[in-house]
Amino acid sequence: MRKGIHPENYRMVAFKDMSNNDVFLTKSTADAKETLEVDGVEYPLIKLEISRTSHPYYTGKVKLIDAAGRIDKFKTKYAKFKK
Repeated sequence: MRKGIHPENYRMVAFKDMSNNDVFLTKSTADAKETLEVDGVEYPLIKLEISRTSHPYYTGKVKLIDAAGRIDKFKTKYAKFKK
C-alpha cells in the first residue's frame, strides 16, 4: 500500500437509527459532535435516518406513500385561505 493516502483517525463510532433507536458500533473516520454511552463506554455519535434495521428492502416491510392523497388533503385544508 502507498503511504500517506489513508486516514489515520479510525476509531469506534456509534451509529444510531433515529426511526427505531437501533444502535450499532463500527470503525469510522466520520466527524461527530455528540457522544453516546454504550455498555459504559462513551463513543462519538452519528445519527442516521435509515439503516439496515429500518430499510424496507432488508425488513421486508414496504411503506407506500400516497403522495397524491397528501397533496389533495393539503389543498383542501388550506383552500379557505385562498383569496
